[in-house]
Amino acid sequence: MRLRKSKLAAACALALSSMAFQAGAQAPDEAAPVADESRTVRVAGHYDNAVGTSDAASQGVITSELIVNRPALRTGELLEFVPGLIVTQHSGDGKANQYFLRGFNLDHGTDFAMYVDGMPVNMRTHAHGQGYSDLNFLIPELVQRIDYKKGPYFAGEGDFASAGAARIRLADKLPQGQASMSVGQHGYVRGVLADSIDAGPGTLLVGLEVNRNNGPWDVPERVRKVSGVLRYSQGTQDDGFSVTAMAYKNSWNATDQVPLRAVASGQIGRFGSLAPSDGGDTSRTSLSYAQRRRTENRLFEFDAYVIRSQLELNSDFTYFLAKPAAGDQFQQSERRTVAGVNASESWNTQLAGLALRNKLGVQARFDRLSPVGLYDTVERIRQSTVREDRVRESSLGLYAENTAQWLPWLRSVAGLRYDAYRFKVASSIEGNSGTANDQVVSPKLSLILGPWSRTEFFVNYGKGFHSNDARGTTQTRLPDGEASTPVTPLVPTKGMELGARTEWLPGLQSSLALWRLDIASELLFVGDAGETQPSRASRRHGIEWNNHYIAAPWLLFDLDLAASRSRYTENDAAGNYIPGSIDRVASFGVTVTDQGPWSGAFQLRYFGPRPLIEDNSVRSASTTLAYARVAYQLNRRTRLSLDVFNLLNKRASDIDYYYASRLPGEAADGVSDRHFHPVEPRSVRLTLAYAF
Repeated sequence: MRLRKSKLAAACALALSSMAFQAGAQAPDEAAPVADESRTVRVAGHYDNAVGTSDAASQGVITSELIVNRPALRTGELLEFVPGLIVTQHSGDGKANQYFLRGFNLDHGTDFAMYVDGMPVNMRTHAHGQGYSDLNFLIPELVQRIDYKKGPYFAGEGDFASAGAARIRLADKLPQGQASMSVGQHGYVRGVLADSIDAGPGTLLVGLEVNRNNGPWDVPERVRKVSGVLRYSQGTQDDGFSVTAMAYKNSWNATDQVPLRAVASGQIGRFGSLAPSDGGDTSRTSLSYAQRRRTENRLFEFDAYVIRSQLELNSDFTYFLAKPAAGDQFQQSERRTVAGVNASESWNTQLAGLALRNKLGVQARFDRLSPVGLYDTVERIRQSTVREDRVRESSLGLYAENTAQWLPWLRSVAGLRYDAYRFKVASSIEGNSGTANDQVVSPKLSLILGPWSRTEFFVNYGKGFHSNDARGTTQTRLPDGEASTPVTPLVPTKGMELGARTEWLPGLQSSLALWRLDIASELLFVGDAGETQPSRASRRHGIEWNNHYIAAPWLLFDLDLAASRSRYTENDAAGNYIPGSIDRVASFGVTVTDQGPWSGAFQLRYFGPRPLIEDNSVRSASTTLAYARVAYQLNRRTRLSLDVFNLLNKRASDIDYYYASRLPGEAADGVSDRHFHPVEPRSVRLTLAYAF
């Protein structure tokens, strides 16, 4: 879908002028630099996106009421509650998901920042790929809310946040204890036990999840997952503290993409495998502390955390192309320790009659990888080392933000952010060890106009960045011995957005955003190859329309539509399309509650075709999937629910790639072909939940 700049401007002008016409020449509603919760209106408790609560049309909050009422096939699909965000999988339920947003194939998380209780989920200098974000350690029943933002307009968001950010907050206290057991096809079993109890002056929360699943795959996936949470808290999340320990372990057989020609010839089925020993195991433990201290005019926020994680991932995407005798399987492995602190102080003041809110913040993070490596393997057994590195990566972010209420109908949010990085690499490849430093300054500005007739308008601008893999910043030689040039450590980005949000129709929250994002160079360390591959500068722009409508106190409708255009801005004979960039996304949902003992939900999601190579001559097909839930309250404490995934039993792809691979008997240089990961066929899960 082509969205020319002139069309964007025209569409924006039309949208804003039409809303202004409906608002008429009325005086603006009284506004305040800090949102007054008593004036906000929540949509059935599912959203907290009311007029007066955001600094951008594309910003919002998802609450636990919506999360628990809609089915999710995988843990990572929690993020699909963020409008326009698509979550898929191409390997297995122990590996990080694939994410798509605003024209990006975000791979496993690059350019979309994720946090859980202030702890970063994106892993930099990761064995598999920069920004790798594995959310499988989460227990969805413990998620209290998801705060999401899009674009580089927010001073508090740094690395990986150019396309957006999501901050997931866990509950301090549950309204009641819960125990549930889910069973489904293909050996699916999941049990959850969670409760919170009074412990002295505070609350102790305990959560445990155990999950096993084989999936529909010819080689059983054999997911073996255990997650646990232990939290002690006092006060409230706005004025109190918490200490949280988390632990997670998972192992699985991979369900990687397969070549179309192997399926078409009957060599394997759609759910077959050409590399049955692929798979991996991972673990994560963390200890974190969070404090919020509020007085009449000030708010102090502090987070500190330590994370230990481990991953061994065995993959074979090309089969017999590089090593005709032994096969092309390789292992990406890392042992990581992450430590960090976040602190900020906010306060209200007056200057020359202006109401001001100021904020100063600091964010520090240190990653130690000992080691991170790439190895040639046969059936998961290491045969040789491609490269092995020990990395120390540290960063410091400082930011300032000022909110000023200039007029009853005009508010500004100005921010400035400074980030400094230091990389230290000790490599197994001669010439690749060394240190590198970089820094970047990122200004931000937002203007909020209104509200008129419960309608606000937004203008947002900001610069951001994403970091590159530390190994690429000191690299002078590739694993095959060829010379290489070190990459720029921090890549700048620039974004802008025009938007509107309205509640002029009772029961409806609607927002419209037109956006653009420029990236100076999509430099990327490719973990699958053990080398850094630079790409050209790029530009993405698009439009998003999000709607939440309460038709009745028991009935909620959601409709989210997004379109985008993504291109390299530097011409090349290969073409200017960005492989994997998504151009259309749509989501429609219905949630029904409080119909006697009955409740239910329906979700339809669509993501459009994508170019698979730069000249757009090979494209993927679109994918449309439907999920449904029907639940019945057996008694005051017991609930039975039935979830159906891929309700229409579509034969579609979770993801598609186009590259060369080699099957036995094929030419030495292989065959360029589509490689796809099929969506799972229709599946049913039954859950019995008991509250105590």
